[in-house]
Amino acid sequence: MMNSKRNLSGHSACESGDEACGALRAAPQKLPRQVAWLQGMTLAWMAVECACSLWAAAQAHSVALLAFGADSFIEMLSAVVVLLQFMRRFPLRKSHAERAAGVLLFLLAGAVVAIAALAYGTAKQTSRLGMAITAAALVAMPVLSQLKRRQARAIGNRALAADAAQSATCAYLAAVTLAGLAAYAVWRVAWVDSAAALLAAPMLIEEGRRTWRGEGCGCN
Repeated sequence: MMNSKRNLSGHSACESGDEACGALRAAPQKLPRQVAWLQGMTLAWMAVECACSLWAAAQAHSVALLAFGADSFIEMLSAVVVLLQFMRRFPLRKSHAERAAGVLLFLLAGAVVAIAALAYGTAKQTSRLGMAITAAALVAMPVLSQLKRRQARAIGNRALAADAAQSATCAYLAAVTLAGLAAYAVWRVAWVDSAAALLAAPMLIEEGRRTWRGEGCGCN
């Protein structure tokens, strides 16, 4: 009876020493409104970005746009990983979410290297849709990245910080892809985007390593 009163009065159930203690500790955190808004915006934008990029890649035979579309898809997966931490029906431990985010960064680095290597020196066609979607991403993604990083520091969530790093990388790849498409449209130079995209791989690998180990990212 005393234990029940203590629990009702606001004391932790863990003080009673019963089995509910483990369940309470394992319960997922409540989804912050800011995180829900940011990840919802990310999922909506990435769905549009991925569809437009892949369509433009098919129309223009552009492997660079294909790489950008693959990055958009991985960014969608990263946003889902962050949200799963807070879902009561599908709880994902914080450490597992961090490692999943790290794996996605490694996969993105591998995809960028592989596709950039395949695209090196290949000809492509000018794509107005591709230039438009990459230009829009170049404006939107740095803003999303900054907001995510700020929120990640506020709640101490490294998975969200890794997602912010992916958003920043998406902006970088958007700039690279746009520069490559523009260079080809003006000078017919096909290798610029592939060479520049390879520069993103070391940054992705380092961010993935730090996220996997739970280091850095500005989180406490």
